Amino acid sequence: MTLQPCLRCVTLLLAPAILLVTGPQALREPAQSAGILVGAAVRPSLFSEAAYSATLAREFNMVEPEDAMKWWTVRRSAGTFDFGEGDGVVRFAQAHGMRVRGHCLVWDHNNPEWLVQGHFTPAQLSRMLQEHITTVMKHYAGQVFAWDVVNEALDENGRVKDSPWYNQPGIGLSEQGPAYIEQAFRWAHEADPQALLFYNENGGEGLNRKSDAIYAMVKDFKRRGVPIDGVGLQLHISQLDLDTAAIAANIARLTALGVQVHITELDVSLPLDSSGLVRNDDLLRQAEVYRGVVRACLQNPGCTAIQTWGFTDKYSWIGSHSHGTRGAALPFDRAYKPKPAYDAIFEELSGKRNRLR
Repeated sequence: MTLQPCLRCVTLLLAPAILLVTGPQALREPAQSAGILVGAAVRPSLFSEAAYSATLAREFNMVEPEDAMKWWTVRRSAGTFDFGEGDGVVRFAQAHGMRVRGHCLVWDHNNPEWLVQGHFTPAQLSRMLQEHITTVMKHYAGQVFAWDVVNEALDENGRVKDSPWYNQPGIGLSEQGPAYIEQAFRWAHEADPQALLFYNENGGEGLNRKSDAIYAMVKDFKRRGVPIDGVGLQLHISQLDLDTAAIAANIARLTALGVQVHITELDVSLPLDSSGLVRNDDLLRQAEVYRGVVRACLQNPGCTAIQTWGFTDKYSWIGSHSHGTRGAALPFDRAYKPKPAYDAIFEELSGKRNRLR
């Protein structure tokens, strides 16, 4: 039997462009008081679902598209840019007083076939990448406040991964470590000097080889004046004994370099039984993991945003990724009811004040 707690009652009255809410709490309220952004990654195709859009608008003050600003969506063909889906995210955010994070400009995955199979030279790829970064960022200038410029460029040992941008064939900086990452940040800053520029990575949230490599790269970039403003820690968590002290220590050393930290893709997946259900005690343990992550962020004024990858289990990527063995990773269940994880997040946000900058 699963646990379906609801520590609040919310009544929604929906009309076109109007959202009336009665109820004692929403995450964005204590987040505002705590001086932090609380957000979720979203799919604009789901905005037409009333429960999805109402929950999103009520609870969060920041959104980020899951896929709507990635290469394979924006550049389905070589000669055209399609901003339709991304613009939908921006319109939704503007209508509901939310800020927009952009995700992502450079990644080795989810690139369109014409790019991957194009047999381009390094010089061609370099021009293409600069064109892409410049065009996308200028289109969203003044609308997207922060960008994941480069996503997941390092392997588990902290080495630069093989990719079309690095060495397959790369943009002309092959075998020069993070030089292509640096170049992407320089192009991004030229395109929109007002946007905050982030390096986003998975598996580098605690203290390990990857996080050491991220720290060393950021330290070098800051020393040499490379325009980097922050690090995104994804935090796709699959273990319920997470070392949140190590996460807090990593956040502290990164922010000491003069950059911000965003928690960008938080979810905490749970094992499912043969009926697709989770254990009650796992839901409570999951809540404590969420609590610990939020607390680790709030301990440091340089950690300025907490975002989950989606917000309802109904549309989480975990089920398909794990072939149905894991799920229930997000603060709202499939019926949009808040779980213990939601209450833990709310309680932690409510306990901190005066962080507004």
